[in-house]
Amino acid sequence: MILFMDKVRIAVIGTGHLGSIHARLYKEIPGCSLEAICDTNKNTLDLVSGELGVLGVSDYHKLYGKVDAVSIATPTKMHFKVAADFLNNKIHTLVEKPFTPTIEEADSLIKIAQDNGLILQVGHIERFNSAFGATKKIIRDPKFIECHRLSPFPNRSLDVGVVLDIMIHDIDIILGLVNSPIEKIESVGINVLTKFEDIANARITFKNGCVANLTASRISEEIVRKIRIFQENTYISLDYKNAQAKVYRKGLLKITKEDLPIEKEEPLKKELESFIDCVLKNKEPLVSGPVAREALKCALEIQNQIWQKKRS
Repeated sequence: MILFMDKVRIAVIGTGHLGSIHARLYKEIPGCSLEAICDTNKNTLDLVSGELGVLGVSDYHKLYGKVDAVSIATPTKMHFKVAADFLNNKIHTLVEKPFTPTIEEADSLIKIAQDNGLILQVGHIERFNSAFGATKKIIRDPKFIECHRLSPFPNRSLDVGVVLDIMIHDIDIILGLVNSPIEKIESVGINVLTKFEDIANARITFKNGCVANLTASRISEEIVRKIRIFQENTYISLDYKNAQAKVYRKGLLKITKEDLPIEKEEPLKKELESFIDCVLKNKEPLVSGPVAREALKCALEIQNQIWQKKRS
């Protein structure tokens, strides 16, 4: 289904911490008009709708025919039902990560979107981080990748474990960088403050020999968002949180260091701008449903390994 439009009428479904930011940013993005927000929590709904001066509804079914696209920032367990309802009503959809709780649900959403010719994008924000963008063009044939993603206890997004909550960002980035199938995954993790894993480590070995080591924690004292990439004669260090990127190269007599220039931009705003652009121009999203499915598949394997070990 190809519809040409001058402006995308959009709504945000779920106006908790992240959804409210989606709504605020859509008010700033040219090419779209924030028509409504939706939340079942009346206090949250009234607060955000009042601040932004937009319609607030508690039943998202009332938005059919009134919007062209939606951002879904509900709890993960609701992603499939809400996204399927909008896609079945010919409405372009951005779903926050994690895509869905199961591969079967992800496959179903992908099929619905494809059958209806709709844009389906998944919110993997690090793809739009300026530090990653500055180094992507010099990353080639990585041999070893190390990721650390640590956070204080969030008091939100506690309907999933740390693998689907934050490690999945690094999984998505790594799968995009390593052009090779996965050969083996080895995972460990423990729950500390919730019934889900709160700390996890995974070692992913690819068939081309590349190895990625990922550590994620949501009970750390500080926020760390770093990835280190090693390839022939080059070492690349990225700090997502502080938007910094350094490249170390082997020279004739010494190792040289280069600080890459980084434009200070808001990654989430770039992600939402990209979604609107895809809807307007009928373009394939950077993180489409099939791309997000692969990250989800890997994340679920890591999660399953962790809990199989705990049950044995």
